Amino acid sequence: MLTKLLIAACLVLPLAAMAAEEKKLTQQQKMTACNKEAADKKLGGDERKHFMSECLKADSSAAAGEKKMTAQQQKMATCNKEAGDRKLAGDERKQFMSSCLKG
Repeated sequence: MLTKLLIAACLVLPLAAMAAEEKKLTQQQKMTACNKEAADKKLGGDERKHFMSECLKADSSAAAGEKKMTAQQQKMATCNKEAGDRKLAGDERKQFMSSCLKG
């Protein structure tokens, strides 16, 4: 009985370690992608912190089983949320969304 338990542990532990390493690599990839996008948008200070937070949340919720959004969909969601936070409407919102989605 003990031998079977030890064999099972020897088989499961390496798999668990590999899964943890893969998750760590995925998190690093998310951070790299979000950092690159923030740099491309030339964000700084609080605006960058907010963007990074939203970017990493969006990626983790997608990894948690939700449908993964494309980069364009993520950008649209981020811009839409920011426009909502600024309480923009009408032509002002259209202009903001256009400039936000471009760069």
